Amino acid sequence: MTPRPRTLVDKLLDASTIREEGGRTLLYVDRLIAADTATPAFGIVRSGGYTVRRPAQALLIADHYTPSTGPTLDHAADEQTRSLIAGTQATARSYGMRVLGLGDPLRGIQHLVAGELAYAQPGIVVAAADSHTSTQGALGALPFSVGIDLAHVLATQCVWVHRPGGMRVQLEGALPPNVTAKDVILHVIAQLGPAGASGVAVEFAGSFVRNLGVPGRMTLCNMAVEMGARTTIIAPDQITFDYLRGRPLAPQGAMWDRAVTFWRTLYSDPGAGFDREVSFDVSLVEPMVTWGNNTAAGVPIGGLVPDPAREPDRAKREQLQAWIDYMGLQPLAPMAGLVVDQVFIGSCTNGTLDDLRDAARFVRGRRVAVPTLVVPGSGLVKAQAEMEGLADVFVDAGASWGESGCSMCSAMNGDSLAPGLRCVSTANRNHYGRQGPGSRTHLASPAMAAAAAVAGRLVDVRALVVA
Repeated sequence: MTPRPRTLVDKLLDASTIREEGGRTLLYVDRLIAADTATPAFGIVRSGGYTVRRPAQALLIADHYTPSTGPTLDHAADEQTRSLIAGTQATARSYGMRVLGLGDPLRGIQHLVAGELAYAQPGIVVAAADSHTSTQGALGALPFSVGIDLAHVLATQCVWVHRPGGMRVQLEGALPPNVTAKDVILHVIAQLGPAGASGVAVEFAGSFVRNLGVPGRMTLCNMAVEMGARTTIIAPDQITFDYLRGRPLAPQGAMWDRAVTFWRTLYSDPGAGFDREVSFDVSLVEPMVTWGNNTAAGVPIGGLVPDPAREPDRAKREQLQAWIDYMGLQPLAPMAGLVVDQVFIGSCTNGTLDDLRDAARFVRGRRVAVPTLVVPGSGLVKAQAEMEGLADVFVDAGASWGESGCSMCSAMNGDSLAPGLRCVSTANRNHYGRQGPGSRTHLASPAMAAAAAVAGRLVDVRALVVA
C-alpha cells in the first residue's frame, strides 16, 4: 500500500510526537532558547522544585533588555534592567545552561544567533518564549513559540501543542530592482490579513523562495506570525546546507555528510494535502510601507491612506478611523512625502549583514536628515559590518551605530520613541505604542528606511540614485 503523501510539517510533528491526548500533542523539544525575559519561567521552575531537564539542549541569549549603547551592564537603561539581565544569566548558568550574555561576541538577537551558530538545524523542533521563533523555519527547523509554557519546556524538554493545519504560500517569479523579501511579506500580509494564516503551519515555497538566500527566508518566516501563523517552515536545500556548513554547532566531518543526506529527505511529498494554498507573483510587488497599527495595514509607497467612509462594515470602519487618528494621518493622503521624525534599522526581521549592506547603499556619501539608529542583529553581524566599513558608512552619515540586540523594535532597553513622533522601522510590528507610549511606527524594508533617513520623509527607494 502506497503511503499517504504528507507535508513536511506533518512529518516533523510525527517524528517528535510523544503522545496525543485531549486534542493536543505532546512534542519532544530538541533545542530550547530562553532570553533575558525568562525571570517568571525560572521562578516557576524553582518554586516547583524542578530543574532544567536537559541543560545541554537549552541556551540563554540576552537580547530584549540589552543596551545598544555599550557591551556591559553599566550601559543598561536602569537598575531594574540590569537586575533582569544579570539575574537571568546567573540563573541559567546555575542550571548548567550555556549563556550568551553581555560581552559575549556571539550574543545577539536569539532568532538570528540560532541560525548563525547552527543551533537551529533542519528537521529539529526548536522552542522559545518569543513569537518570532518562527524565524528558525527558514533553516528547515520546526519552531514553536511556547510563551508561558517556557517553564514546562525547561523542566520537561517537552511542550503541549494543538496540531496545526497546513497552508502553503507559493511565491513565484523574480523581484524588481530595490524590492526585497520584506516588501514581499508585507504585501502577502496586506493581501491575506492579520488572521490569514491563523493557527496554521505555513510552508513557503515556489521559485522565488528556492532562489532566495537564508537572510531573506528568515524575513519571510519571521513575519508569518503577523498573519497568525502558529509555525513556519521552508524545505531545506543546497542554499540551507551552504549557509550551515562550518558554523560552530553544525555537524562536522562524516557527521556532516550523514546530516545532509538526512536533510535532503525533508520536503513535502508531491500531492501532500494542505488546508489552504495561495500563490503570489513577486514580480508585481512594489516597495511597501505600513500606515496603521497592524502589520496588515500596508500599501505600496505610491499608495494612499484608506478612507474609512468607503468601508461598509461598521466595525472595520471604526478600526480604520482609530488607526488613522492614532497615526495622525488623513484619509486618502499619499504615503510618499510623509515627513518622519526618526528611523530604526535593525531587529530580528532585518538585522542581518545583507540587510545592513542593502541599507548602506542608500546612505553612503549622504547625510541622514533625521535621527537614525542602526543596530546589527548579532555580535557576528556587528563585527563583520565594522570590518567591511558599513558601520563607518552609517556613522559618517550621522547615524548612531549600536550594540546588537532587540533595541527599538520592542523598546524594552531604553531605546524608545517619544509620544507623537513618527518612525520608519525595519522591525515586524507597528502596534499601538510598540516603540514607546504614543509612538507612531511605519514598517518598511532596510532600503526604504535608509531612503527615508536621508530624505526625512517617506520616498520611493526606486527613485533614489545609489551613491
